[in-house]
Amino acid sequence: MLLAGDVGGAKTNLGVYSEDRGPLKPIFESTFPSTRYASLEELVNEFLSEVSIEIERAVFGVAGPVLRGRARITNLPWVIEEIRLRDAIRADSVTLMNDLEAVAYGVTLLEHADMHTLNEGVPVDRGAMAVLAPGTGLGEAFLVWDGGWYRACPSEGGHADFGPNSELEIDLLRHLQKKYGHVSLERICSGQGMPDIYAFLKERGYAKEQDWVAERLRSVDDPNPVIVNAALEDERRCELCTKTLSVFISALGAEAGNLALKVMATGGVYIGGGIAPRILPLLDKGDFFEGFTNKGRFSELVSRIPVHVILNPKAALMGAALHGLGIAGT
Repeated sequence: MLLAGDVGGAKTNLGVYSEDRGPLKPIFESTFPSTRYASLEELVNEFLSEVSIEIERAVFGVAGPVLRGRARITNLPWVIEEIRLRDAIRADSVTLMNDLEAVAYGVTLLEHADMHTLNEGVPVDRGAMAVLAPGTGLGEAFLVWDGGWYRACPSEGGHADFGPNSELEIDLLRHLQKKYGHVSLERICSGQGMPDIYAFLKERGYAKEQDWVAERLRSVDDPNPVIVNAALEDERRCELCTKTLSVFISALGAEAGNLALKVMATGGVYIGGGIAPRILPLLDKGDFFEGFTNKGRFSELVSRIPVHVILNPKAALMGAALHGLGIAGT
């Protein structure tokens, strides 16, 4: 029996799998709010006590780099070690992998209904594929064909430097440098970036803050749903929120294009994470594709690369299960 997990800063998905059922049909599955637990060991043991199944091995996709079987979760105060976790849950083996590496394996299992296409493009058979996921942070990974199957490769590209592409983005970079010093892509293209973009535009006087938006922002811990919903409002559009999403999406498109060039992702670019499915009407507009294809002499090449938004929220869990069961992607 295999325990597979997708460990994120906001929530953790767990599932129990068997070889005969495969990675798409978990025997048990559950979701937990990560921040309510002091450690992954505590969370997993609670799950195992509920399902009452003896686990032989476990694979976890975790939000952070994995080095020598150890990971410090990027947006949680957790340090996870394979050996310690193995002993705590009494399994024969435990494997940690980067969460975007797990999503990448999950991409090989996606069907048409699991995706929303932003650009049809012209996919190249067995071409490399890129994956990026704006959520609590910004994760990145890619897949390469090794002659027999697709092999996922982890990356921490979301922590590379943010490169502005307009006067407004240059001003935003300077604004965030004063606050953070180093400004990574994650500071812009993630859930933690959206409030900073909004605050910058408000301070810059781009538009007047709507009273009803300000009232909602004061009453919540997470401002992102307020900003997103206000940008999607048809009856009372918030110009400040709309511009916030425009800047966010333009920067995300630019980085998606950058990653596509870096790994020659002729097989396609896949956007995961929790934010993209919520803003599909805005992603379908021009800001994303303009940022994606604004690559000078290579604009035409990038324009032929397919781009899809992953709609299935369990892609990382599916990928971790696929890897743990030893079934190659095709």
